[in-house]
Amino acid sequence: MKKTLQILNQLIEEGVISDYAIGGAMGATFYLEPVMTMDLDIFIVSLDKFDLLPLQPIYSALRAKGYLPDEHEKECINIEGTPVLFLPAYNELLEEACNSAQITDYEGTKTKVISAEHLVAISLQTGRAKDRLRVLAFREAEVLNENKMDDILLRYGLKEKWHQWTQA
Repeated sequence: MKKTLQILNQLIEEGVISDYAIGGAMGATFYLEPVMTMDLDIFIVSLDKFDLLPLQPIYSALRAKGYLPDEHEKECINIEGTPVLFLPAYNELLEEACNSAQITDYEGTKTKVISAEHLVAISLQTGRAKDRLRVLAFREAEVLNENKMDDILLRYGLKEKWHQWTQA
């Protein structure tokens, strides 16, 4: 994954993207025990809110570098052996999560990871069964800042769902 992150950082240096943040299951592994996941979810904040194809420049730049769709995960681009799924930050919660992502070091390579609290809020908003398991794993791991979590849940109307998922 280190080489993959280096390529993503090159895209920033080249001006293809302004920034990125790791989310999804791979993002969760920065806070929790590793889980089986096939791809790396990369969230991108588009500078142009009216751009209907915000990811196209990324795909074009990667294709020019020889990176093509993954054989098994067709919606992903295989970058140095890692299937990468690019996702636009399509709502306010995702934009906030990306803009406040934590800068961290992965094997000597700088990267940004969505905070644990935002990952939980995104999971609540998405609402799949695997998201519920992730929320419970975060709660059990005791890695959440309660004040920050409360603030995010209240602002995005997720407090009731949090109680439903964590009290059952």
